Amino acid sequence: METKAVEHLNVKYHYVPIPLCPNAVPLSDEYFECLMRYEPIPFYHITGTAKMGPKSDPTAVVDPQLRVWGISGLRVVDASIMPKIVSGNTHAATVMIGEKASDLIKNCWTKYR
Repeated sequence: METKAVEHLNVKYHYVPIPLCPNAVPLSDEYFECLMRYEPIPFYHITGTAKMGPKSDPTAVVDPQLRVWGISGLRVVDASIMPKIVSGNTHAATVMIGEKASDLIKNCWTKYR
């Protein structure tokens, strides 16, 4: 990046090849579009630490009802259940996880009335 704003810092942009777009020329529109589409970086919006998946998946922590496998009465309701990070900000997806969890919990308790 060679702009007056940062030239005194003597910084250099480190170009990382993008496997899905090997011919994208660095700093081109094509390069940045590819970077945004295929190389999402969470920037403190961490996901996937308690992955949702089937019981047959040894890396899954919660089932589709957000219940922790093997622990009765415990659910995980946050961005950590996303098996893959969304391509945009995680806020909307996390809100929807909370909304879905609310419905699941209400439906579960309705059975006990």
